[in-house]
Amino acid sequence: MADTPVTIPRLANKGTCPICGRPTAIRTRPFCSRRCADIDLARWLGGRYMVSQPLDDEAEDLPQGEDAEGG
Repeated sequence: MADTPVTIPRLANKGTCPICGRPTAIRTRPFCSRRCADIDLARWLGGRYMVSQPLDDEAEDLPQGEDAEGG
């Protein structure tokens, strides 16, 4: 029994890389490697990804400095 290796499951390694679909690596999550992380960064910097503006008119009606919860 002492010679049997013990494997500890890691929850962070259950996902897949959003770039290539391989299992994620703990050091580079949510990516599988530094290469895929760099590809993702290049896509952000190149303008392929963007954060969209609010789709509803209600978000534009809020006074500046306040959020939807009134705080």
